[in-house]
Amino acid sequence: MNQYLRNLDRLEFIMTLACTGSCRHCSEGSHAGYSERLDGKKAAEAVISAASAYGIKSVMTFGGEPLLCPEDVFMIHSAAKRAGIPKRQIITNGFFSRDPEKITLCAERLVESGANAILLSADSFHQETIPLEPAMKFAEACLKAGAEDIRLNPAWLVSPDDPNPYNLETRKIVSEFEELGISSAKGNVIFPQGNARIYLADYFDLSAPVVNPYDEDPSDLHSVSVSPDGSLLGGSIYREDILDILERYTPDGLGAENV
Repeated sequence: MNQYLRNLDRLEFIMTLACTGSCRHCSEGSHAGYSERLDGKKAAEAVISAASAYGIKSVMTFGGEPLLCPEDVFMIHSAAKRAGIPKRQIITNGFFSRDPEKITLCAERLVESGANAILLSADSFHQETIPLEPAMKFAEACLKAGAEDIRLNPAWLVSPDDPNPYNLETRKIVSEFEELGISSAKGNVIFPQGNARIYLADYFDLSAPVVNPYDEDPSDLHSVSVSPDGSLLGGSIYREDILDILERYTPDGLGAENV
């Protein structure tokens, strides 16, 4: 086992950078013009392979909006379930269709595939460009389909307790979902990167170094992320087994043979 991945226990899959929203707080910046989507079959193979050698406890699919490519999402979560991975998460804004039948079918198949932790991105920022009604229909459909855990995953500006106008509106949206029986997770605090650095600059000290809360120590990775083009740690799951990519990883990117 690669010493730099001795504590690897999580696989993340960025399904696509295409998105149904255009959020001013998004750390990825503009999502306009993206069409590439991760191959669910190759990603599912990577899940099975990685789980055979590492203690993978969590798999997550996200984007962009992952449910723009639902079949690929279903394949990944089904593979994670077969591999015995206990936590199978998806982060979605819940808006991929306005058709009630399509929304219901997607929710049913998502739950059936094995996704057991559904985090719904709903807050003042998402709802500037994403209609609330279809997102709420999706949430209700997930509940009816027997979702084990569905919660909101709101974005907070400055801190969850700060009384700025964005947070006040987010609390109203949270209360609407609470009426459906859907509670809120801790969510995340926005950091000044991407769109947030442009459109929310007044709320940050832009002279200070940007601290990305998702960055990890490269010499002790706990999670790895596969991009929509299949790339991972300098390799590609489209061209080789994920275990070969993981085995040669080094923090300096030179490959295990050069250590």
